[in-house]
Parts: sequence; C-alpha cells; structure tokens
Amino acid sequence: MSLPGLEKLLLREQSRANTDMITGIIMSDPRLFNELWEIMMLNQDPLSRRAAWVVDYCAESEPGFLNERIELLAASVVDFRSDGLKRHGLRMLSRSGLPVENLGPLTDACFKWLQSPNESVAVKMYSMLILHRVTAIFPELARELYDIIEIQLHEATPGFINCGRKIMKKLTKTGF
Repeated sequence: MSLPGLEKLLLREQSRANTDMITGIIMSDPRLFNELWEIMMLNQDPLSRRAAWVVDYCAESEPGFLNERIELLAASVVDFRSDGLKRHGLRMLSRSGLPVENLGPLTDACFKWLQSPNESVAVKMYSMLILHRVTAIFPELARELYDIIEIQLHEATPGFINCGRKIMKKLTKTGF
C-alpha cells in the first residue's frame, strides 16, 4: 500500500470500525507504520487527526513503534493544531518514556493546556498524567500541579475530578 492508498482509507470515514480496520492492516505489515506516521506528522486536519488515532492504537499494541519517535512526538505535539492530534499525541506520550531533549517545552505546553478553558477534557487529563510523571524528575513542580488541579476541580467533569483527585493524592504522598 502506498501513501495515497493509506490516505484514501483514512478519509473514507471517521469511525472506530474504519480505525480498527486500518490498524489491522498496519499491524499485519508494520512497514506501513512509517507512512502512517508521516501522515500524522503533516499536522493537516482531518487526515493527520485520523492517522493519529490509528498510530495511537498501533503503538498501544506495539509500543516499540514509538521507540525512536518519542523526542519528535514531544517536540511536535506542542504545535499540533487539532484537538484530536493533541489528544492522541499526549495519550501516546502518557504511556511512553518521557522525552529528554523536549521535556521543557512539553511540560510548559501541558501546564498551559491544563489551565486553558478552551482545551478538551481529554487533553487536560493527559496533560495532567504527563505532568505527574514530570514531577518525579522535577519535584519542585509538584505543588504547582497540585494547586492547578485543585482550582479546576470545582468546575470539572466527573472524569477530570476522578483523575485529578488520584494525582493529588499521589502528589501529597510525595510530601511536596
């Protein structure tokens, strides 16, 4: 399959069934993952957003797909324009080793997104998860993360509240 063939499949429809079908194709021929990754990194909606959904599911099944790509993903996610691209990029980063070179910009972006009233709950929650992992490296950020989560709990969704309270409890145990 070539790039145009993959693009055609991605644009066919936005559904879980289509995503699962394309994921199956990629998993049966892992060489296609590189093409899928390139499409995601174009940062063009809706094509890149749909590719990100498939990349995310492929990387969930085979984490090794991201081994050499974490730094690039961390550097790129801060510039992703669509909510879906950010959401899937952050979801992948939340399951992967933290980047070394791009941790500062990623941390700044996650703090910004966590506090933004314009970001989706999913982007905020994945930002929260990544920031919690960052506090293991930079414990001085734990208090700031705790305070930001606490402020947002009053107007948050049940999912955000659940995730936020769990992270706050873990942060408290570290004795920041």
